[in-house]
Amino acid sequence: MTQIDVPNSPGFFISRWREKGPVEIEVLEQWKEEMNIESWLMIAEASMFLDAAELLELIEKELSPAEKATLGLVRRRMLGDMHLEQAINDAIQIAKAPETRDLKLEGRLRMERGLSRFEAGDTEGADEDLTWAEIRLKSVAKASRDHDLSLLNKAAFHMATGAPLMALAVYADISRNSGHANETIAISRLGASRIRASLGHMFDAARHAWNAHAHAIKASQINMAIEAGTLFIELSLENIDSDAELMKDQVSKAKPRSADESEPVLKVNEKDIEDVFLWCHSMLPESYSGEQRPDLRAMVSIAAKINKLELFSNLLENPDDVEDSMLVAIVQACISDDELKSKWNQRLTVLTLENL
Repeated sequence: MTQIDVPNSPGFFISRWREKGPVEIEVLEQWKEEMNIESWLMIAEASMFLDAAELLELIEKELSPAEKATLGLVRRRMLGDMHLEQAINDAIQIAKAPETRDLKLEGRLRMERGLSRFEAGDTEGADEDLTWAEIRLKSVAKASRDHDLSLLNKAAFHMATGAPLMALAVYADISRNSGHANETIAISRLGASRIRASLGHMFDAARHAWNAHAHAIKASQINMAIEAGTLFIELSLENIDSDAELMKDQVSKAKPRSADESEPVLKVNEKDIEDVFLWCHSMLPESYSGEQRPDLRAMVSIAAKINKLELFSNLLENPDDVEDSMLVAIVQACISDDELKSKWNQRLTVLTLENL
């Protein structure tokens, strides 16, 4: 299911501790307020992930019983424990008890139990818990990190159980104007784009991919921005129109349609395709290594289609630097020079033998 990176603020908090700590809890409280971090639990989780043991020991004393139970689950999961349902049930009871009640954490814990049940094959129980968690978190912590996770996990659940239209409905609940994190919006629009494309709704598919690209950039999620950008280009290449409005204007004018309204015809200005392509190209890592390079696969394939393969001249001249056999096959199919094609064919042979 879906995960969202630990927000930057707790990470900055840890960095500040390492630069200026150790300090007393009163100073930590000032830092927490300055960074607008909503709970000690977020800092405790970041301390655990980032191996700040001394800080974690100090902060654990500030946690409520429900927060301590939740942190215990996080710790067990980090250690590889996959048998967590009883521990989750115990934590839920703590979050529900009148004297230790925490409505938000109860929602998060029900989400955790839903994921655990899904992994155990209990689809009905998973559906019940994930739905309950989303409703609770929407009511007490709308657009928070946990609410965003509950929405994305519910959509992932629908996709895993063969209900893409249900997933699309969940993605639609993640409004771009309701305070959701840019990363959440990007993930949801990327998923919605793929669903729309599978249904033949090309305008909506391209629009969602465009929005995913833009919000991934805002979230500094470069790999996701490249993934969304290349998807936008691939959806658009057969629908280029020099008179088309720029996509930002088309997106701003888009609005929900009734069932009897026809979908707009996808028309994409060449400038949008070039701008997105050049941005993605500028953000690619310098290295060509790595056994799985979907970013380079997509970009090289697109470059060949829009006559920009010269931007990858260094890659084309160094087949031995590439470790992704699928990328090698794509490059081989894109080049016409016989001598160069022969070198790439030799590289594909080597990688194929290595993988036997």
